[in-house]
Amino acid sequence: MSTSRIPAVIFDLDGTLVDSEPNYYEAGRRLLAQYGVADFSWEHHSRFIGISTRETLEALREEYGITAPLDKLLAEQDRLYLERVRASTEVFPQMRTFVERLRAEGVRTAVASGSSRAAIDVALGVTGLDAYFTTTVSAEEVPRGKPEPDIFLEAARRLGAGPADCVVVEDAAPGVAAAHAAGMRCVAIPYVPGTASDPVYGTAGLLFPGGQGEFTSEVAYEWLLGAGHGPVRRAGNP
Repeated sequence: MSTSRIPAVIFDLDGTLVDSEPNYYEAGRRLLAQYGVADFSWEHHSRFIGISTRETLEALREEYGITAPLDKLLAEQDRLYLERVRASTEVFPQMRTFVERLRAEGVRTAVASGSSRAAIDVALGVTGLDAYFTTTVSAEEVPRGKPEPDIFLEAARRLGAGPADCVVVEDAAPGVAAAHAAGMRCVAIPYVPGTASDPVYGTAGLLFPGGQGEFTSEVAYEWLLGAGHGPVRRAGNP
């Protein structure tokens, strides 16, 4: 089958390819506990899903009045997170099937993540996903994180593709907004399905409102074969 009809595909990492949010929550909870914060909840953490690690820690540092330098917090967060990643990182099964199929068809693919370079490399390495991507971009490598479009535009540049020839796969509203701002079409799979009613998801070309439990490689691939054109589609709807 020719791949000429299939655009380049740029994947978010955390919550999209791998179920890393529990690891990020635990790392953040342990980090904040070192600075006397004893009540950091999953609900609080979930407000930062889709936001880069640096921007998340900037916000938490201000909120809790932590005086430690941001770079120190980042280094400790990364250490705690990487411990968790090496011990347990799960790839969403249908996502693995999807990236394997894209690779087999010769589609150009990238990862564009708000995580650190070290976190991206370790997560992809321990899961074996590193074999499927042409390039990866960390939020550390661009001026602004999501919802700004910088990281997706940089991924497109490294892939040698124009924004109109790229499709982003995302789980969080800031990432969907960043894809839209970059002029790219988007497949949205909300990590928290209850957020699917957020108007930003209406900018996605293909939406799986039930999240990863509803996502299928086949539906996403068939949508890509149509180059992602046409009206916004909710998976499961005609």
